[in-house]
Amino acid sequence: MLPPLTDLVALLGIDVVLCAGVLRLLGGQGEHGVTKPWAKGVAALCFALLWLPVGAAQLPLLAFVRGISSDLSVTLVALAGFFLVQRFWSYGAFSARDHAALWLSVALATAFLYPLALGWGDWDAYRVGWGSWGLWAGLLALALLCWLKGLRLLPLLLALALLAWSVNLMESRNLWDYLLDPWLAIAAWLQCLRMGARWLRNRLMHRFRPA
Repeated sequence: MLPPLTDLVALLGIDVVLCAGVLRLLGGQGEHGVTKPWAKGVAALCFALLWLPVGAAQLPLLAFVRGISSDLSVTLVALAGFFLVQRFWSYGAFSARDHAALWLSVALATAFLYPLALGWGDWDAYRVGWGSWGLWAGLLALALLCWLKGLRLLPLLLALALLAWSVNLMESRNLWDYLLDPWLAIAAWLQCLRMGARWLRNRLMHRFRPA
């Protein structure tokens, strides 16, 4: 018997993210960035094995992972999906500017959302995710700004999250859960630290470069 659609979507999302993580750890890229067949095979095998039922309840391995990770955001799942498409078929790569804008936006959003949601202020920002014209207007303005700047990744991810939210694709009915999750927040902050370190190193190298 198949699980409810929301459970199936959650498990599939976790599987996609885990397989993307496995493929990234494996590397397995040859010349011109083409992923080698053995790496693709390991990722595909991982995708299948995680659906195997285990234990007395005969639940898939993904169900136990879900108990630890909770449901993942549409943003993170879509990013993992784009990565897999790029590595399997060398299609759909986004620019460094696209990724930088995404990581910075996610880092700023989580720095705003999570402290307030945990009670660090008098206003709970998580509450606007249940339905707020202000949040929708802010997301629309962000998408339009990115589009005008020639950025495509962030508007696409926002559109996918809003589409999934509009059809209740996840158990949660709060828009924030479709846009962000703690794992995505950790990745964004690590990437921002990495970009900041690279920028500082380049500035120092430029400043102290011999004339």
